[in-house]
Amino acid sequence: MDKEMKARIREITAAMRKYGFGKLLSKTIKEKIIPSKEEEYDIFLDPDLPVNLRLMFQELGTSFIKLGQLLSTRPDMVGERIATEFEKLQDDNPPISYDDVKRIVEKELGGNIDDLFAEFSKESLATASIAQVHEAKLISGERVAVKVQKEGIADTLEYDIAVMKHLVSQIHKYNDEFRKYNLPGMIDEFEYSMNIELDFTNELVNMKQLEENFSEDETVHIPIAYSDYSTSKVLTMEFIDGTKLSEVSESDSEEFDKPLLAKRLIDSFMKQVLLDGFFHADPHAGNVIILDDNVLCYIDLGSVGILDDGFRKDLCDLLMLIADQDVNGVINQFRYMGILNYAMDTTRLKRDLRDLFFRYFSQSSGGLNEILNKLLDLMQDYGVVLPNEFVSMARGVSMIEADSTALDPDMDIMASIEPIAKKAMEERMNIKESLGNKKGSLVYYKNMLKSLPPILANAIHKINNGEMSLRFEIDHLDRIVSKFSLVVIIAALLMSSSIVMTIDRGPMLFDMPLIAVLGYLVTFILGLIGIVNYLYSR
Repeated sequence: MDKEMKARIREITAAMRKYGFGKLLSKTIKEKIIPSKEEEYDIFLDPDLPVNLRLMFQELGTSFIKLGQLLSTRPDMVGERIATEFEKLQDDNPPISYDDVKRIVEKELGGNIDDLFAEFSKESLATASIAQVHEAKLISGERVAVKVQKEGIADTLEYDIAVMKHLVSQIHKYNDEFRKYNLPGMIDEFEYSMNIELDFTNELVNMKQLEENFSEDETVHIPIAYSDYSTSKVLTMEFIDGTKLSEVSESDSEEFDKPLLAKRLIDSFMKQVLLDGFFHADPHAGNVIILDDNVLCYIDLGSVGILDDGFRKDLCDLLMLIADQDVNGVINQFRYMGILNYAMDTTRLKRDLRDLFFRYFSQSSGGLNEILNKLLDLMQDYGVVLPNEFVSMARGVSMIEADSTALDPDMDIMASIEPIAKKAMEERMNIKESLGNKKGSLVYYKNMLKSLPPILANAIHKINNGEMSLRFEIDHLDRIVSKFSLVVIIAALLMSSSIVMTIDRGPMLFDMPLIAVLGYLVTFILGLIGIVNYLYSR
């Protein structure tokens, strides 16, 4: 550990003691063996805990502010009080000079800024903790916005994350009450998130993917990204000239059709989540620009959520179960998704869910964001950490609902979402569509079918050598020989179909893998044939 790291650790520990978190650092292995006689202080009961945490993070600078902003999106990990307080975290964001911007752009793009751009504004349009944006014009005439990463910010974050890892490992090691929060896991997630955000090529890819997903939808526009003028530290994109959604919500102008915009917001976001599995993870009102003809434009695509086909299917099922107020169905779906352990006693959880559904559906006390946030709270109360994909989706839905209801207070969110969820479920049930889009699954099934003969041969070999046995009583020995092959085939088909049910969902029929359904069907027919033959041979 070098001198600079030791100095930074001292700075952080001093701030922790200043804001009342010194006891987290005072526990040692000695206190594990010989417990302190001092009266235990439960920090979690301190009503000032969230505010003190925010103030401490604010004082410690950019890295901790970014960590707090990430944790504000994870109420399932830190609780609703802390997450809400962390939403107030703001960086001072001092701009870097134009000379610094010019030097970074020329180094990254490999040329003189005057040769690369016809115009380049010396004043920044916006400044954030990691980057700032300047307006410019390409030589070919396109008006663009150039996002430039601040010099040294990556090194600062990397250094502070190393310090965070050291500190939380000590806290995790000696403080039992903090283990349920999995502090090392939090820092690992923060490190991953920062690595993604610091590489601007990720945002460029996100923009191109979302542009492709909405290529046939004239109601949604995604800024054009210019690959030739972009690197990991410089991102050049189409300049968007419109009105922020937040300003439209507050405006009384008849220029905008607010109910139409509200519907387009819900439809476009749920399409991203349920149909595409690729969605803007931070769709607050400042990141949506309204263009002419009430066209939506999503900006700032550095953070996205990605859902695989299986998770999207599970999510559709979960939303429909919530809409039906099916408590047992929701719990079983959580179990199926691996969120709840099958051994967990869910008696209290069922009661809490019934109460939640009653308050939401019977009394209309809030929107979908409320029910999802309450679900997050419940899971946190029960010590369950939800998948990051679920939390990102819930956070996005919460923002979109807030944006939509600000435009149209009478909007029924569940009624708006239901048609899209049903469409997603219909697409999943469409065998032709599934076959067309699942070439990888078809290759897998083809290989699996090709492997069945050797599997059967191996099974017969093991039975002949006494390594495997099938025991059943029958009057005539010759029936064993005549029906032996049929029994083995039925057993192999049954086992193979059951394995497919757990390995790969693939093309679906009746909400089950198509190959598994065919396997069960053949097994059923062969079983009937065997029973009939047995009865007639008696």
